[in-house]
Amino acid sequence: MRKGEWNSRPKKSEGRGDRPGRPPPRDRFRPGASPDGPAILYGIHTVKAALENPKRRIRRLLTTENALRRLREDGAPITLEPEMVRPDQLAARLGPEAVHQGVLAEADSLPALDVEDIEEGLVLVLDQITDPHNVGAIFRTAAAFAATAIVTTARHSPEATGVLAKAASGALELVPLVTVQNLSRGLAELKERGFLLVGLDSSGDSDLAATSLRAPLALVLGAEGKGLRQLTRETCDYVARLDMPGAIKSLNVSNAAALAMYVATTRLK
Repeated sequence: MRKGEWNSRPKKSEGRGDRPGRPPPRDRFRPGASPDGPAILYGIHTVKAALENPKRRIRRLLTTENALRRLREDGAPITLEPEMVRPDQLAARLGPEAVHQGVLAEADSLPALDVEDIEEGLVLVLDQITDPHNVGAIFRTAAAFAATAIVTTARHSPEATGVLAKAASGALELVPLVTVQNLSRGLAELKERGFLLVGLDSSGDSDLAATSLRAPLALVLGAEGKGLRQLTRETCDYVARLDMPGAIKSLNVSNAAALAMYVATTRLK
């Protein structure tokens, strides 16, 4: 049985990224050689959420007339002078695949947080999930389930900008992101704070729905294809699986995260 399949039977993963031999999608706005480059945010919901976040400093706001009208109609607080552009100018900058909806913001990154800053509740830990689409979708679902933080590694994880921010649809402003240098050490810190650590893997000892859960809880997900790394598995209190009744047994990691959060929040009520 291969690790990284979110089911009880082996089946080829159907996710977009995080597969052996396939590089993660390139974020055209990832700041090249400079780690201090601006966070690039585009799309109405993403930029509106950033404008509403007092912790986010917006440096530039590039927008079409229609997008600016929509932002104002939606009540977005615009405190800087927008730079008016044409849609094709944004497309030329972002690439033809980016759904920018006529608006782009250059912003400072949000303040860095440590494990000790995480509030008790439901936390998601991502073990080297590299696809920005998947991570962005996980952020969006985490916001829907009121997760108190998402923990990722400093290496082998996408920047919180561009494609990830668009896929998150504003959730980057709602769910705190904690980046750690060493994941096993970060998990140990969570455990010291009283968090129950539950890893998710197809080879888990029991179905997550039948696993004894309590708060505060950290759900740990591995990348598609390779799953949880060995040291990560060993640090978890339990390793559980997601059992599904249908003919298709494998799930994209962002869908698996959504199902796991639903199961966990239902069990914790």
